[in-house]
Amino acid sequence: MILRPNGPTRLAITQPDHAALAAHIMRSWRADGLPTSSRRDAIVLAVAEHDAGWREIDAQLLIDPATGAVLDFMTVSGDIKRGVWPRAIARLAAAPFSAALVAHHAAHVYARYRTDPEWAVFFPEMETLRDRHLDVAGVSMRELLDDYVFLRIGDLASLTFCTATDMRAGEFDYSVRLEGDTVIVTPDPFEGSEVPLQISGRDVGDPDTIVTITGVARGGR
Repeated sequence: MILRPNGPTRLAITQPDHAALAAHIMRSWRADGLPTSSRRDAIVLAVAEHDAGWREIDAQLLIDPATGAVLDFMTVSGDIKRGVWPRAIARLAAAPFSAALVAHHAAHVYARYRTDPEWAVFFPEMETLRDRHLDVAGVSMRELLDDYVFLRIGDLASLTFCTATDMRAGEFDYSVRLEGDTVIVTPDPFEGSEVPLQISGRDVGDPDTIVTITGVARGGR
């Protein structure tokens, strides 16, 4: 679950909904050869489904029994964080290159835990799954690394909007920042176009209330 500030309360946004928004952003991406890539559909599928393993976790709010606080994707236990990725990858078994991208993403976003003994099995597992699916897809590691930019920056752009946090994140020669309800990706990958953004979440204080947030993504200079 992603928790987004919303006045005096917060909105609970599911990870699969965030991933769907990331894919929406990438469908408007015009840079780096994505529109004409033979792997475009598989790349966008990976972006759309990269957090599918959170579906079961996000079915309800998770509460810290010690504090009563609602847990988000950053504060849940390591067991939960590690457990979502094999499910997401398995759900993409029929699309091996998409599965390989998601396995690589899992290893990339948690790289800070590589020296943590509790995570010792996780990275070899993700890398084995990545390599196995790559082999089935007939795609090279170099091609995967070139294409991973789309999953990573799409993820960061959507997270920036969903968390309402100006993370000023940057990787792969791109930067992502937030101004109001506008996500700015620099350099401009949208050829001057604005991409409409919309995400809905449940009010944490009143879970029967659904709130929809709108904004845009655009390129910066």
